[in-house]
Amino acid sequence: MRERCSVGAVCALLALLAALLTGCSGPASGAGGGGEEDGRLGTAVSPSPSRTSGYGAVFLAVDECSSFGTTSFTEVACTGERAAARVVARHDGTVADGPQCPGTTDFVLHISEQSQVSDEDGDGAIPQGYACMRNLGPPHPGDPGGGGGPRTIVGDCVYGLGDGQVRETACDGQGGKKPEYKVTKAVGERTQCPLSTALYVQLGGEHPVGCARAL
Repeated sequence: MRERCSVGAVCALLALLAALLTGCSGPASGAGGGGEEDGRLGTAVSPSPSRTSGYGAVFLAVDECSSFGTTSFTEVACTGERAAARVVARHDGTVADGPQCPGTTDFVLHISEQSQVSDEDGDGAIPQGYACMRNLGPPHPGDPGGGGGPRTIVGDCVYGLGDGQVRETACDGQGGKKPEYKVTKAVGERTQCPLSTALYVQLGGEHPVGCARAL
């Protein structure tokens, strides 16, 4: 009798233990499943955003800004204190093969090709190209008579280097070299220059001939 009762007690205890284990494992499994589900939803809804080049889809696109640097440059927010110049035109390829920058461009940034594999952030490729830059504030060497910029335009002054070569300098004489000629007109052919023309300057573009008078 005691033996049957003993066996029954053991069975009852085992049954109770099984029920308790079943009851504990049910909610735990549900909570775990819910947690995994929430985790999956979180990953899908809020994935880590992939960075684009710079502040837009194109690195240094038109109207974006760069900082100044001695050996390199970075794209920065135009409203930030590091912003120094704005992109006024952007082209792929090289300056020699591509369109000219606007006449009042202060300087040109040459952008080396960067593949997605070599990109340290792995966020996309950057094709070879160049950005035509305009300083956010003075000085503006690209302005007429400013003494710099990638192009010579009407209003600029030059001095002779010899062998028919000239170089731009500031018209006010503060560029280190005294100006000798001033470009007064841009035309398609030399015959269209005024009689007062003392020097023809190669400008390029739609009107490639610059008519310069002596100063």
